[in-house]
Amino acid sequence: MVPFSFAGHSLAALRDGAVFWPARKALIVADLHLEKASWFAKGGQMLPPYDSLATLTELTALARQTQAQELWCLGDSFHDKEGCERLPEAPRRLLTELTHSLRFVWITGNHDAGLVDHCGGEIMAEAEVDGLILRHEAEPGEARPELSGHFHPKLRIARRGRNVARRCFVMTGTKLIFPAFGALTGGLDAHHPEIVRAVGRRAEALVPLNDRLLRFPLIAA
Repeated sequence: MVPFSFAGHSLAALRDGAVFWPARKALIVADLHLEKASWFAKGGQMLPPYDSLATLTELTALARQTQAQELWCLGDSFHDKEGCERLPEAPRRLLTELTHSLRFVWITGNHDAGLVDHCGGEIMAEAEVDGLILRHEAEPGEARPELSGHFHPKLRIARRGRNVARRCFVMTGTKLIFPAFGALTGGLDAHHPEIVRAVGRRAEALVPLNDRLLRFPLIAA
């Protein structure tokens, strides 16, 4: 975990794309997109059906590692609102253990709007927690400090003659956009106009490593 400050709060970034909030002992993630593979399978596009198990195994390990007492998911936790009904036994067991062992909050997103509670936890459209707004998609006009997901930001850089993409956070003084935590998710370039529209023309990409946080200025053309 790498400490950093956002809107007066001390947070810690994990290279998995999560944030730990020590003052609340809270783990925060975005865009799990559980059961994405099974959603594609319904339409005839067959993908390896292990995305939910991989994502929830990693999430469980992080919750234990940080000894979190709260877990906040910033929307699109399932790829569709019926995703929880399709969870196989092994990932369902992991999820149920999580939702019963700590305070677990689902913030709904555009993919899982109308999510029905079959797996435990609290369901909210958005929340205000100790002065921070937690929602799925950043609102450009929001003046209050805000944590969100939705865009799956990735930083693409040229390194040793090849392009490298790493999931990243995008941060300004009042906005922090999380990368996608899910095992089967793509990503949007951190310089993309939609991200610029959401956060403004000056931001920075944060890439957490094990022992440090790399910062790259994002200045829109």
